[in-house]
Amino acid sequence: MASLNDSLAIFENPQRRKLLRDIVRGIEKESLRVSPSGHIANSAHPKTLGAALSHPSITTDYSEALLEFITAPSCSIEKVLTELDDIHRFTYRQIGEELLWASSMPCQLGADDQIPIAEYGSSNIGIMKHVYRLGLGHRYGRSMQTIAGIHYNFSVPDTLWMELQQQQQNTQSLQNFKSEGYFKLIRNFRRYAWLLLYLLGSAPAVCRSFVANRDHQLSPVGQDSHSLYQPYATSLRMGDLGYQSQAQSAVDISYNSLEEYITSLRSALATPYKAYDDIGLKDPQGNYKQLNTHLLQIENEFYSAIRPKRTAALDETPLQALQHSGVEYIEVRCLDVNPLLACGIDAQTIRFLDTFLLFCLLSESPKTTNSESQILSKNMLSTVYRGRDPQLRLQKGSSELRLREWGADLLLEMQPVAEQLDIAHDNQYYSQAHRSMQAAIIDASKTPSESMLKEMQDNNETYYRMAMGKAMKHREFFLGGELDTKITKHYTQLAAMSHKQQIAQENNDQVSFDQFLSAYWKSSQIN
Repeated sequence: MASLNDSLAIFENPQRRKLLRDIVRGIEKESLRVSPSGHIANSAHPKTLGAALSHPSITTDYSEALLEFITAPSCSIEKVLTELDDIHRFTYRQIGEELLWASSMPCQLGADDQIPIAEYGSSNIGIMKHVYRLGLGHRYGRSMQTIAGIHYNFSVPDTLWMELQQQQQNTQSLQNFKSEGYFKLIRNFRRYAWLLLYLLGSAPAVCRSFVANRDHQLSPVGQDSHSLYQPYATSLRMGDLGYQSQAQSAVDISYNSLEEYITSLRSALATPYKAYDDIGLKDPQGNYKQLNTHLLQIENEFYSAIRPKRTAALDETPLQALQHSGVEYIEVRCLDVNPLLACGIDAQTIRFLDTFLLFCLLSESPKTTNSESQILSKNMLSTVYRGRDPQLRLQKGSSELRLREWGADLLLEMQPVAEQLDIAHDNQYYSQAHRSMQAAIIDASKTPSESMLKEMQDNNETYYRMAMGKAMKHREFFLGGELDTKITKHYTQLAAMSHKQQIAQENNDQVSFDQFLSAYWKSSQIN
Protein backbone atom coordinates (compact mmCIF):
# COMPACT_ATOMS: atom_id res chain seq x y z
CA MET A 1 0.00 0.00 0.00
CA ALA A 2 1.52 3.31 -1.11
CA SER A 3 2.21 5.96 1.55
CA LEU A 4 1.43 9.64 1.09
CA ASN A 5 5.10 10.42 0.43
CA ASP A 6 5.33 7.62 -2.14
CA SER A 7 2.22 8.88 -3.92
CA LEU A 8 3.41 12.50 -3.90
CA ALA A 9 6.73 11.42 -5.40
CA ILE A 10 5.11 11.09 -8.84
CA PHE A 11 4.61 14.87 -8.88
CA GLU A 12 8.35 15.46 -8.89
CA ASN A 13 7.90 15.16 -12.64
CA PRO A 14 6.54 18.56 -13.85
CA GLN A 15 4.38 16.92 -16.54
CA ARG A 16 2.68 14.68 -14.00
CA ARG A 17 2.20 17.59 -11.63
CA LYS A 18 0.15 19.33 -14.33
CA LEU A 19 -2.39 16.53 -14.02
CA LEU A 20 -3.57 18.19 -10.80
CA ARG A 21 -5.00 20.98 -12.95
CA ASP A 22 -7.50 18.46 -14.28
CA ILE A 23 -9.30 17.77 -11.00
CA VAL A 24 -13.02 17.98 -11.79
CA ARG A 25 -15.44 19.47 -9.31
CA GLY A 26 -19.09 20.45 -9.17
CA ILE A 27 -21.46 21.91 -6.59
CA GLU A 28 -25.06 21.10 -5.67
CA LYS A 29 -26.42 23.78 -3.35
CA GLU A 30 -29.81 23.72 -1.64
CA SER A 31 -31.67 26.91 -0.70
CA LEU A 32 -35.07 27.16 0.95
CA ARG A 33 -37.43 29.72 -0.59
CA VAL A 34 -39.01 31.85 2.14
CA SER A 35 -41.52 34.70 2.30
CA PRO A 36 -40.44 38.26 3.20
CA SER A 37 -41.30 37.36 6.81
CA GLY A 38 -39.01 34.33 6.74
CA HIS A 39 -41.77 31.68 6.63
CA ILE A 40 -41.33 28.76 4.25
CA ALA A 41 -42.85 29.64 0.87
CA ASN A 42 -46.11 27.87 0.04
CA SER A 43 -45.97 28.94 -3.60
CA ALA A 44 -45.35 26.40 -6.34
CA HIS A 45 -41.92 26.06 -7.94
CA PRO A 46 -41.85 29.07 -10.31
CA LYS A 47 -42.56 28.03 -13.90
CA THR A 48 -40.01 30.54 -15.17
CA LEU A 49 -37.32 28.53 -13.39
CA GLY A 50 -38.26 25.48 -15.46
CA ALA A 51 -39.51 21.99 -14.68
CA ALA A 52 -37.84 20.56 -11.58
CA LEU A 53 -38.08 17.06 -13.08
CA SER A 54 -35.87 17.74 -16.08
CA HIS A 55 -33.91 20.98 -15.59
CA PRO A 56 -30.13 20.29 -15.47
CA SER A 57 -29.25 23.28 -13.27
CA ILE A 58 -32.29 24.31 -11.19
CA THR A 59 -34.44 21.69 -9.49
CA THR A 60 -35.96 20.98 -6.07
CA ASP A 61 -35.01 18.61 -3.31
CA TYR A 62 -37.52 17.48 -0.68
CA SER A 63 -39.90 20.39 -0.58
CA GLU A 64 -41.47 22.41 -3.36
CA ALA A 65 -39.76 25.33 -1.61
CA LEU A 66 -36.31 23.72 -1.33
CA LEU A 67 -34.43 24.75 -4.46
CA GLU A 68 -31.33 22.89 -5.59
CA PHE A 69 -28.76 24.57 -7.82
CA ILE A 70 -26.41 22.30 -9.79
CA THR A 71 -23.24 23.44 -11.53
CA ALA A 72 -21.73 21.60 -14.48
CA PRO A 73 -18.53 19.61 -13.74
CA SER A 74 -15.47 21.74 -14.37
CA CYS A 75 -11.70 21.87 -13.86
CA SER A 76 -12.01 25.59 -13.10
CA ILE A 77 -12.96 26.75 -9.60
CA GLU A 78 -13.73 30.20 -10.99
CA LYS A 79 -16.07 28.72 -13.60
CA VAL A 80 -17.96 26.65 -11.01
CA LEU A 81 -18.45 29.62 -8.70
CA THR A 82 -19.41 31.95 -11.56
CA GLU A 83 -22.08 29.50 -12.69
CA LEU A 84 -23.40 29.19 -9.13
CA ASP A 85 -23.51 32.98 -8.87
CA ASP A 86 -25.34 33.25 -12.22
CA ILE A 87 -27.98 30.74 -11.11
CA HIS A 88 -28.60 32.73 -7.94
CA ARG A 89 -28.93 35.99 -9.89
CA PHE A 90 -31.34 34.48 -12.43
CA THR A 91 -33.41 32.79 -9.71
CA TYR A 92 -33.80 35.96 -7.69
CA ARG A 93 -35.31 37.63 -10.74
CA GLN A 94 -37.99 34.92 -10.92
CA ILE A 95 -39.17 34.67 -7.31
CA GLY A 96 -40.62 38.12 -6.67
CA GLU A 97 -40.35 39.23 -3.05
CA GLU A 98 -39.28 35.82 -1.79
CA LEU A 99 -35.80 35.23 -0.40
CA LEU A 100 -33.39 32.32 -0.37
CA TRP A 101 -32.79 31.34 3.25
CA ALA A 102 -29.10 31.89 3.97
CA SER A 103 -28.50 29.06 6.46
CA SER A 104 -28.75 25.29 6.56
CA MET A 105 -31.16 25.19 9.51
CA PRO A 106 -34.61 26.62 8.62
CA CYS A 107 -36.99 28.82 10.64
CA GLN A 108 -40.70 29.54 10.64
CA LEU A 109 -41.77 26.22 9.13
CA GLY A 110 -45.23 26.06 10.67
CA ALA A 111 -47.08 22.76 11.08
CA ASP A 112 -45.16 19.74 9.81
CA ASP A 113 -47.99 18.54 7.57
CA GLN A 114 -48.21 21.98 5.93
CA ILE A 115 -44.68 21.83 4.52
CA PRO A 116 -45.20 21.45 0.75
CA ILE A 117 -43.66 18.32 -0.77
CA ALA A 118 -41.99 18.72 -4.17
CA GLU A 119 -44.14 18.01 -7.24
CA TYR A 120 -42.71 16.62 -10.49
CA GLY A 121 -45.73 16.26 -12.75
CA SER A 122 -47.83 13.28 -13.79
CA SER A 123 -45.22 11.04 -15.43
CA ASN A 124 -44.44 7.80 -13.63
CA ILE A 125 -40.91 8.91 -12.78
CA GLY A 126 -42.32 12.22 -11.53
CA ILE A 127 -44.88 10.43 -9.35
CA MET A 128 -42.13 8.15 -8.02
CA LYS A 129 -40.02 11.12 -6.97
CA HIS A 130 -43.03 12.65 -5.18
CA VAL A 131 -44.07 9.40 -3.44
CA TYR A 132 -40.48 8.86 -2.28
CA ARG A 133 -40.62 12.26 -0.59
CA LEU A 134 -44.02 11.44 0.91
CA GLY A 135 -42.36 8.39 2.43
CA LEU A 136 -39.53 10.46 3.85
CA GLY A 137 -42.11 12.71 5.50
CA HIS A 138 -43.91 9.76 7.08
CA ARG A 139 -40.65 8.20 8.25
CA TYR A 140 -38.67 11.17 9.54
CA GLY A 141 -41.04 14.13 9.57
CA ARG A 142 -41.19 16.83 6.93
CA SER A 143 -39.34 19.52 8.87
CA MET A 144 -36.15 17.46 8.92
CA GLN A 145 -36.22 17.38 5.12
CA THR A 146 -36.13 21.18 4.84
CA ILE A 147 -32.55 21.36 6.13
CA ALA A 148 -30.31 22.65 3.34
CA GLY A 149 -26.75 21.63 2.55
CA ILE A 150 -24.06 21.76 -0.08
CA HIS A 151 -22.81 18.67 -1.92
CA TYR A 152 -19.32 18.80 -3.40
CA ASN A 153 -18.53 16.46 -6.28
CA PHE A 154 -14.87 15.57 -6.85
CA SER A 155 -12.85 13.41 -9.22
CA VAL A 156 -9.28 13.19 -10.47
CA PRO A 157 -8.44 12.56 -14.14
CA ASP A 158 -7.86 9.11 -15.62
CA THR A 159 -4.34 10.20 -16.57
CA LEU A 160 -3.51 10.59 -12.86
CA TRP A 161 -5.08 7.23 -12.03
CA MET A 162 -2.90 5.66 -14.75
CA GLU A 163 0.25 7.20 -13.24
CA LEU A 164 -0.69 5.96 -9.77
CA GLN A 165 -1.45 2.51 -11.14
CA GLN A 166 1.90 2.33 -12.90
CA GLN A 167 3.74 3.54 -9.79
CA GLN A 168 2.09 0.81 -7.71
CA GLN A 169 2.63 -1.82 -10.43
CA ASN A 170 -1.07 -2.61 -10.20
CA THR A 171 -2.41 -5.03 -12.82
CA GLN A 172 -6.16 -4.47 -12.40
CA SER A 173 -8.28 -2.87 -15.07
CA LEU A 174 -8.11 0.92 -14.86
CA GLN A 175 -11.76 1.17 -13.74
CA ASN A 176 -11.31 -1.38 -10.96
CA PHE A 177 -8.20 0.45 -9.80
CA LYS A 178 -10.15 3.74 -9.80
CA SER A 179 -13.05 2.25 -7.84
CA GLU A 180 -10.65 0.81 -5.30
CA GLY A 181 -8.89 4.18 -5.06
CA TYR A 182 -12.11 6.10 -4.52
CA PHE A 183 -13.15 3.73 -1.74
CA LYS A 184 -9.71 4.26 -0.22
CA LEU A 185 -10.49 8.01 -0.28
CA ILE A 186 -13.92 7.39 1.26
CA ARG A 187 -12.51 5.35 4.17
CA ASN A 188 -10.00 8.07 5.02
CA PHE A 189 -12.66 10.74 4.61
CA ARG A 190 -14.82 8.98 7.19
CA ARG A 191 -11.82 8.85 9.55
CA TYR A 192 -11.13 12.57 9.32
CA ALA A 193 -14.47 14.20 8.38
CA TRP A 194 -14.78 15.59 11.91
CA LEU A 195 -12.07 18.07 10.86
CA LEU A 196 -14.38 19.46 8.17
CA LEU A 197 -17.18 19.88 10.71
CA TYR A 198 -14.87 21.88 12.97
CA LEU A 199 -13.34 24.03 10.22
CA LEU A 200 -16.38 24.52 7.95
CA GLY A 201 -19.44 23.80 10.11
CA SER A 202 -21.92 26.68 9.89
CA ALA A 203 -24.93 25.45 11.88
CA PRO A 204 -24.25 25.99 15.61
CA ALA A 205 -27.78 27.19 16.47
CA VAL A 206 -31.42 26.65 15.50
CA CYS A 207 -34.80 28.25 15.98
CA ARG A 208 -36.76 26.80 18.88
CA SER A 209 -39.61 26.19 16.43
CA PHE A 210 -37.48 23.66 14.55
CA VAL A 211 -37.24 21.31 17.54
CA ALA A 212 -40.80 21.81 18.79
CA ASN A 213 -42.18 18.53 20.16
CA ARG A 214 -38.83 16.80 19.59
CA ASP A 215 -36.23 15.51 22.05
CA HIS A 216 -32.99 17.47 21.92
CA GLN A 217 -29.95 18.41 24.01
CA LEU A 218 -29.85 22.13 23.17
CA SER A 219 -29.89 25.16 25.48
CA PRO A 220 -31.13 28.73 25.03
CA VAL A 221 -28.62 31.21 23.61
CA GLY A 222 -28.14 33.50 26.61
CA GLN A 223 -31.42 35.22 27.49
CA ASP A 224 -32.82 34.47 24.02
CA SER A 225 -35.54 31.85 24.41
CA HIS A 226 -36.17 31.78 20.64
CA SER A 227 -32.72 30.39 19.70
CA LEU A 228 -31.18 27.13 20.87
CA TYR A 229 -27.61 25.89 20.61
CA GLN A 230 -24.74 24.09 22.25
CA PRO A 231 -21.95 26.53 23.20
CA TYR A 232 -19.28 24.63 21.25
CA ALA A 233 -21.50 23.23 18.45
CA THR A 234 -20.27 23.24 14.85
CA SER A 235 -22.84 21.63 12.54
CA LEU A 236 -26.12 20.64 14.20
CA ARG A 237 -27.33 19.58 10.75
CA MET A 238 -24.96 16.60 10.94
CA GLY A 239 -26.20 15.44 14.34
CA ASP A 240 -29.35 13.73 15.51
CA LEU A 241 -31.41 16.82 14.61
CA GLY A 242 -30.60 16.16 10.98
CA TYR A 243 -31.28 13.27 8.63
CA GLN A 244 -30.80 10.56 11.22
CA SER A 245 -33.13 7.90 12.55
CA GLN A 246 -33.21 4.78 14.66
CA ALA A 247 -33.82 2.76 11.52
CA GLN A 248 -30.82 4.24 9.69
CA SER A 249 -28.56 3.65 12.68
CA ALA A 250 -29.24 -0.05 12.16
CA VAL A 251 -27.99 0.11 8.56
CA ASP A 252 -24.40 -1.13 8.48
CA ILE A 253 -22.84 -0.18 5.14
CA SER A 254 -19.35 -1.40 4.26
CA TYR A 255 -16.90 0.87 2.44
CA ASN A 256 -14.13 -1.70 2.18
CA SER A 257 -14.80 -2.37 -1.50
CA LEU A 258 -17.33 -1.60 -4.21
CA GLU A 259 -18.67 -5.14 -3.97
CA GLU A 260 -19.19 -4.95 -0.19
CA TYR A 261 -20.77 -1.52 -0.49
CA ILE A 262 -23.29 -2.74 -3.08
CA THR A 263 -24.07 -5.93 -1.14
CA SER A 264 -24.63 -4.15 2.20
CA LEU A 265 -26.74 -1.37 0.69
CA ARG A 266 -28.84 -3.85 -1.31
CA SER A 267 -29.46 -5.76 1.91
CA ALA A 268 -30.90 -2.62 3.54
CA LEU A 269 -33.04 -1.98 0.47
CA ALA A 270 -34.52 -5.47 0.72
CA THR A 271 -35.01 -5.62 4.52
CA PRO A 272 -38.59 -5.08 5.78
CA TYR A 273 -38.98 -2.73 8.75
CA LYS A 274 -41.96 -3.01 11.09
CA ALA A 275 -42.33 0.69 11.88
CA TYR A 276 -42.58 1.46 8.17
CA ASP A 277 -44.92 -1.45 7.62
CA ASP A 278 -47.14 0.08 10.30
CA ILE A 279 -47.27 3.32 8.26
CA GLY A 280 -48.68 1.29 5.40
CA LEU A 281 -47.90 1.31 1.70
CA LYS A 282 -51.14 3.06 0.65
CA ASP A 283 -53.89 5.07 2.30
CA PRO A 284 -57.55 3.87 2.33
CA GLN A 285 -58.13 5.64 -1.00
CA GLY A 286 -55.33 3.64 -2.63
CA ASN A 287 -52.82 6.50 -2.79
CA TYR A 288 -49.20 5.61 -2.11
CA LYS A 289 -47.78 6.79 1.22
CA GLN A 290 -44.27 5.49 0.46
CA LEU A 291 -42.54 3.45 -2.22
CA ASN A 292 -42.15 0.37 -0.01
CA THR A 293 -41.96 -0.59 3.67
CA HIS A 294 -38.27 -1.59 3.73
CA LEU A 295 -35.45 -0.03 5.74
CA LEU A 296 -34.72 2.14 2.70
CA GLN A 297 -37.13 2.98 -0.11
CA ILE A 298 -34.30 3.63 -2.60
CA GLU A 299 -30.52 4.05 -2.37
CA ASN A 300 -30.64 7.82 -1.87
CA GLU A 301 -32.53 7.46 1.39
CA PHE A 302 -29.39 6.21 3.12
CA TYR A 303 -27.73 9.28 4.56
CA SER A 304 -23.94 9.34 4.60
CA ALA A 305 -21.38 12.13 4.74
CA ILE A 306 -19.85 10.89 1.48
CA ARG A 307 -21.05 8.71 -1.41
CA PRO A 308 -19.42 6.90 -4.33
CA LYS A 309 -21.17 7.99 -7.53
CA ARG A 310 -21.59 7.01 -11.17
CA THR A 311 -23.76 8.82 -13.71
CA ALA A 312 -26.60 6.37 -14.36
CA ALA A 313 -28.16 5.54 -17.72
CA LEU A 314 -31.92 6.08 -18.07
CA ASP A 315 -32.70 2.45 -17.25
CA GLU A 316 -30.25 2.11 -14.34
CA THR A 317 -30.56 2.63 -10.59
CA PRO A 318 -27.59 4.28 -8.84
CA LEU A 319 -26.39 0.91 -7.51
CA GLN A 320 -26.70 -0.73 -10.91
CA ALA A 321 -24.65 2.07 -12.46
CA LEU A 322 -21.91 1.51 -9.86
CA GLN A 323 -22.02 -2.25 -10.37
CA HIS A 324 -21.92 -2.01 -14.16
CA SER A 325 -19.40 0.80 -14.59
CA GLY A 326 -17.59 1.42 -11.29
CA VAL A 327 -17.05 4.65 -9.35
CA GLU A 328 -16.82 7.82 -11.44
CA TYR A 329 -16.55 10.45 -8.70
CA ILE A 330 -17.32 11.02 -5.02
CA GLU A 331 -19.95 13.29 -3.47
CA VAL A 332 -19.17 15.06 -0.18
CA ARG A 333 -22.43 15.66 1.69
CA CYS A 334 -21.44 17.10 5.09
CA LEU A 335 -21.07 20.77 4.10
CA ASP A 336 -23.37 23.37 5.62
CA VAL A 337 -24.57 26.40 3.68
CA ASN A 338 -22.32 29.14 5.08
CA PRO A 339 -24.56 32.21 5.68
CA LEU A 340 -21.47 34.43 5.82
CA LEU A 341 -20.97 33.83 2.08
CA ALA A 342 -23.45 34.91 -0.62
CA CYS A 343 -23.27 31.58 -2.47
CA GLY A 344 -22.80 29.56 0.73
CA ILE A 345 -19.31 28.47 -0.37
CA ASP A 346 -16.22 30.20 -1.74
CA ALA A 347 -12.93 29.50 -3.54
CA GLN A 348 -10.96 29.14 -0.30
CA THR A 349 -13.32 26.43 0.93
CA ILE A 350 -13.09 24.62 -2.40
CA ARG A 351 -9.29 24.72 -2.41
CA PHE A 352 -9.17 23.28 1.07
CA LEU A 353 -11.64 20.56 0.11
CA ASP A 354 -9.45 19.66 -2.88
CA THR A 355 -6.43 19.45 -0.58
CA PHE A 356 -8.29 17.39 2.02
CA LEU A 357 -9.74 14.97 -0.53
CA LEU A 358 -6.46 14.52 -2.38
CA PHE A 359 -4.79 13.84 0.97
CA CYS A 360 -7.43 11.17 1.70
CA LEU A 361 -6.91 9.62 -1.74
CA LEU A 362 -3.10 9.51 -1.65
CA SER A 363 -2.66 8.37 1.97
CA GLU A 364 -2.64 4.80 3.23
CA SER A 365 -6.19 3.65 3.99
CA PRO A 366 -6.65 0.31 5.75
CA LYS A 367 -10.02 -1.36 5.66
CA THR A 368 -12.53 -0.34 8.31
CA THR A 369 -13.63 -2.75 11.04
CA ASN A 370 -17.03 -2.63 12.72
CA SER A 371 -15.50 -1.32 15.94
CA GLU A 372 -13.64 1.44 14.08
CA SER A 373 -16.84 2.40 12.27
CA GLN A 374 -18.55 2.92 15.64
CA ILE A 375 -15.63 5.09 16.80
CA LEU A 376 -15.88 7.22 13.64
CA SER A 377 -19.59 7.85 14.26
CA LYS A 378 -18.87 8.79 17.88
CA ASN A 379 -16.11 11.22 16.85
CA MET A 380 -18.43 12.89 14.35
CA LEU A 381 -21.25 13.32 16.88
CA SER A 382 -18.85 14.67 19.50
CA THR A 383 -17.62 17.26 17.00
CA VAL A 384 -21.19 18.22 16.05
CA TYR A 385 -22.02 19.21 19.62
CA ARG A 386 -18.64 20.04 21.17
CA GLY A 387 -16.22 20.55 18.29
CA ARG A 388 -14.94 23.96 19.45
CA ASP A 389 -14.45 22.86 23.05
CA PRO A 390 -10.67 23.19 23.62
CA GLN A 391 -10.79 20.15 25.89
CA LEU A 392 -12.67 17.86 23.52
CA ARG A 393 -10.85 14.59 22.97
CA LEU A 394 -11.59 12.22 20.11
CA GLN A 395 -10.78 8.54 19.98
CA LYS A 396 -7.80 7.70 17.79
CA GLY A 397 -7.25 3.98 17.68
CA SER A 398 -7.07 2.69 21.27
CA SER A 399 -6.23 6.11 22.76
CA GLU A 400 -7.66 9.60 22.91
CA LEU A 401 -6.30 12.86 21.51
CA ARG A 402 -7.50 16.45 21.72
CA LEU A 403 -9.33 17.46 18.57
CA ARG A 404 -7.21 20.60 18.22
CA GLU A 405 -3.97 18.62 18.51
CA TRP A 406 -5.04 15.89 16.10
CA GLY A 407 -6.40 18.48 13.67
CA ALA A 408 -3.10 20.38 13.72
CA ASP A 409 -1.21 17.15 13.04
CA LEU A 410 -3.47 16.30 10.08
CA LEU A 411 -3.14 19.79 8.61
CA LEU A 412 0.64 19.51 8.86
CA GLU A 413 0.47 16.21 6.96
CA MET A 414 -1.67 17.88 4.27
CA GLN A 415 0.76 20.74 3.71
CA PRO A 416 2.82 18.97 0.97
CA VAL A 417 -0.45 18.27 -0.90
CA ALA A 418 -1.37 21.97 -0.84
CA GLU A 419 2.15 22.84 -2.02
CA GLN A 420 1.93 20.47 -4.99
CA LEU A 421 -1.44 21.96 -5.95
CA ASP A 422 0.12 25.44 -5.76
CA ILE A 423 2.95 24.47 -8.09
CA ALA A 424 0.55 22.80 -10.52
CA HIS A 425 -1.64 25.92 -10.68
CA ASP A 426 1.28 28.37 -10.57
CA ASN A 427 -0.09 30.28 -7.58
CA GLN A 428 -0.12 30.22 -3.76
CA TYR A 429 -3.89 29.98 -3.28
CA TYR A 430 -3.96 26.40 -1.99
CA SER A 431 -1.33 27.11 0.66
CA GLN A 432 -3.18 30.29 1.64
CA ALA A 433 -6.39 28.29 2.14
CA HIS A 434 -4.41 25.69 4.08
CA ARG A 435 -2.84 28.33 6.35
CA SER A 436 -6.26 29.81 7.09
CA MET A 437 -7.40 26.38 8.30
CA GLN A 438 -4.27 26.03 10.43
CA ALA A 439 -5.13 29.38 12.03
CA ALA A 440 -8.71 28.20 12.69
CA ILE A 441 -7.59 24.98 14.37
CA ILE A 442 -5.63 27.11 16.83
CA ASP A 443 -8.23 29.88 17.21
CA ALA A 444 -11.87 28.76 17.03
CA SER A 445 -13.04 32.36 16.60
CA LYS A 446 -11.90 32.02 12.98
CA THR A 447 -14.43 29.23 12.30
CA PRO A 448 -17.81 30.04 10.67
CA SER A 449 -19.75 28.51 13.58
CA GLU A 450 -18.13 30.74 16.20
CA SER A 451 -18.29 33.77 13.91
CA MET A 452 -22.06 33.30 13.58
CA LEU A 453 -22.58 33.02 17.33
CA LYS A 454 -20.39 36.06 17.99
CA GLU A 455 -22.36 38.09 15.46
CA MET A 456 -25.61 37.08 17.16
CA GLN A 457 -24.19 38.08 20.53
CA ASP A 458 -22.65 41.37 19.38
CA ASN A 459 -25.86 42.46 17.64
CA ASN A 460 -28.15 41.00 20.30
CA GLU A 461 -29.88 39.00 17.54
CA THR A 462 -31.83 35.77 17.55
CA TYR A 463 -30.76 33.03 15.15
CA TYR A 464 -33.78 33.95 13.03
CA ARG A 465 -32.81 37.65 12.88
CA MET A 466 -29.20 36.84 12.04
CA ALA A 467 -30.14 34.43 9.24
CA MET A 468 -32.90 36.71 7.95
CA GLY A 469 -30.47 39.64 7.85
CA LYS A 470 -28.02 37.56 5.81
CA ALA A 471 -30.78 36.45 3.41
CA MET A 472 -31.84 40.06 2.81
CA LYS A 473 -28.24 41.13 2.30
CA HIS A 474 -27.64 38.31 -0.20
CA ARG A 475 -30.87 39.19 -2.03
CA GLU A 476 -29.68 42.75 -2.44
CA PHE A 477 -26.30 41.51 -3.67
CA PHE A 478 -27.73 39.16 -6.31
CA LEU A 479 -30.28 41.69 -7.53
CA GLY A 480 -27.63 44.40 -7.77
CA GLY A 481 -26.83 45.61 -11.28
CA GLU A 482 -28.05 44.22 -14.58
CA LEU A 483 -27.91 40.52 -15.33
CA ASP A 484 -26.05 39.76 -18.55
CA THR A 485 -28.61 39.17 -21.30
CA LYS A 486 -26.71 36.04 -22.37
CA ILE A 487 -27.21 34.54 -18.89
CA THR A 488 -30.91 35.42 -18.89
CA LYS A 489 -31.35 33.93 -22.36
CA HIS A 490 -29.45 30.77 -21.41
CA TYR A 491 -31.55 29.98 -18.34
CA THR A 492 -34.79 31.04 -20.03
CA GLN A 493 -34.06 28.56 -22.83
CA LEU A 494 -33.15 25.82 -20.35
CA ALA A 495 -36.44 26.42 -18.53
CA ALA A 496 -38.47 26.18 -21.75
CA MET A 497 -36.62 23.03 -22.81
CA SER A 498 -37.17 21.40 -19.41
CA HIS A 499 -40.94 21.98 -19.64
CA LYS A 500 -41.00 20.35 -23.08
CA GLN A 501 -39.02 17.39 -21.75
CA GLN A 502 -41.41 16.91 -18.85
CA ILE A 503 -44.44 17.01 -21.16
CA ALA A 504 -42.77 14.52 -23.50
CA GLN A 505 -42.06 12.23 -20.55
CA GLU A 506 -45.70 12.40 -19.46
CA ASN A 507 -46.97 11.71 -22.99
CA ASN A 508 -44.60 8.77 -23.48
CA ASP A 509 -45.72 6.79 -20.42
CA GLN A 510 -47.60 3.68 -21.53
CA VAL A 511 -48.28 1.92 -18.22
CA SER A 512 -49.91 2.73 -14.87
CA PHE A 513 -47.81 3.80 -11.90
CA ASP A 514 -48.43 0.42 -10.22
CA GLN A 515 -47.06 -1.34 -13.30
CA PHE A 516 -44.16 1.09 -13.55
CA LEU A 517 -43.18 0.57 -9.90
CA SER A 518 -43.46 -3.20 -10.17
CA ALA A 519 -41.18 -3.18 -13.21
CA TYR A 520 -38.74 -0.86 -11.41
CA TRP A 521 -38.41 -3.25 -8.45
CA LYS A 522 -37.99 -6.19 -10.79
CA SER A 523 -35.31 -4.50 -12.89
CA SER A 524 -33.44 -3.27 -9.81
CA GLN A 525 -33.50 -6.78 -8.28
CA ILE A 526 -35.09 -5.44 -5.11
CA ASN A 527 -38.14 -7.35 -3.91
